[in-house]
Amino acid sequence: MEKAEVEQTVAELQKTVEDAVIYKAIGSLLVKAEKTKVTEELVERKELLDTRSTVLARQEERMRSQIKEAQTKLQEDLSPVSQPSS
Repeated sequence: MEKAEVEQTVAELQKTVEDAVIYKAIGSLLVKAEKTKVTEELVERKELLDTRSTVLARQEERMRSQIKEAQTKLQEDLSPVSQPSS
């Protein structure tokens, strides 16, 4: 969600003229800022969010694999117990 907001903000900034007055939110204040600096900060923020997203996706994939392995091992360990004895 934050990534989409950053992308949308960067797109809007690209539409504005270079000397446009830009305000940046800092807490509950709006502070006048340079367009280039704000754009740089937003691009950097987007890159950070992309990196976090990639890391989280890899962690999720690793966890799913570990869960699947544990589930398979558990099923193997329980299968002799669940089969009726002859």
